[in-house]
Amino acid sequence: MDRAQKEKVVEELGQIFESSGVVVVAHYTGLTVAEMQDLRARARAAEASVRVAKNRLAKIALEGKPCASIADYLSGMTVLTFSEDPVAAAKVAEGFAKDNKKFEILGGAMGETALDRAGVEATSKLPSRDELIATIAGMIGAPASNIAGAIGAPASNIASILSTIEEKAEAA
Repeated sequence: MDRAQKEKVVEELGQIFESSGVVVVAHYTGLTVAEMQDLRARARAAEASVRVAKNRLAKIALEGKPCASIADYLSGMTVLTFSEDPVAAAKVAEGFAKDNKKFEILGGAMGETALDRAGVEATSKLPSRDELIATIAGMIGAPASNIAGAIGAPASNIASILSTIEEKAEAA
């Protein structure tokens, strides 16, 4: 790889570290090509990405970035799983690690917050951005439907009382 290519890789990695909500670092020694393709497919499905890069170039790209704390994890054969959603990459990495014992999660970062192995696992158990939005929308919509039901209830009660009175009057 010549100098221009290295500079391009460092720039790309810098953008990844700058814009990602979460970055997970893992060792992937012993994984087959098919297993790595499976990891990439899972990441794509969750709107996350997987990147293998030279540790030296990744450390250069980390300088001055919010997630610079992951530099300590960059040794050996490492793979980066990252996403804009602060939870998606952690969920993908945890799910893949459960299915593949050769995939060893080292840690990661969520913005400026460093995550150890347990931190990545805890992050993976959080609801995703889409799940949170759906929950909030449901909570906002619930009071409106309750109010509509409460406003409509007296009218239906009056209608049923009137129909009962009418039935009694017809029967008499």
